[in-house]
Amino acid sequence: MPIGVPKVPFRSPGEEDAVWIDINRLYRERLLFLGQEIDSEISNQLVGLMVYLSIEDDTKDFYLFINSPGGWVIQGIAIYDTMQFVPPDVHTICMGLAASMGSFILVGGEITKRLAFPHARVMIHQPASSFYEAQAREFILEAEELLKLRETLTKVYVQRTGNPLWVVSEDMERDVFMSAAEAQTHGIVDLVAVENTGNLV
Repeated sequence: MPIGVPKVPFRSPGEEDAVWIDINRLYRERLLFLGQEIDSEISNQLVGLMVYLSIEDDTKDFYLFINSPGGWVIQGIAIYDTMQFVPPDVHTICMGLAASMGSFILVGGEITKRLAFPHARVMIHQPASSFYEAQAREFILEAEELLKLRETLTKVYVQRTGNPLWVVSEDMERDVFMSAAEAQTHGIVDLVAVENTGNLV
């Protein structure tokens, strides 16, 4: 039995053993955080939490706070697909940086419920790979897969931002950094948060 933060056993379909998943107060309130590079571990944790908490209550919205430099494409797509699959709406909130796959997850929030903090930064670009490490045959196969992934990502950005295909394709040719207001104009977020000017007591 785990000690410390409350955990519950959760077994993924096809897996023999259950893993212990943290269920603390933030999760109970549906507050999820992506505050690192996207890899298999964080992707599986977020996917598991969204699925588990949706089974528990499929009417309460999720709030996914993002401060991520991006990361692995397939693992990012897994998070995006889960956001579209679970019944509750997923609000996405960019604080700090949502770059590369971080911006892909940001744009994947429920339309009208995507927000950026005033000083947040958003960056989009095409998926990259480590071609220099591959042999010729692997290079060709990897290039074909990369083109398919780029097409998938481009279609999602077009659908969810409302921008024409040529605009998104052109932007993905290079690193495009945006302020929160520019990300709103681009359709990646719907709102820019207003700074709280109230005095602290």
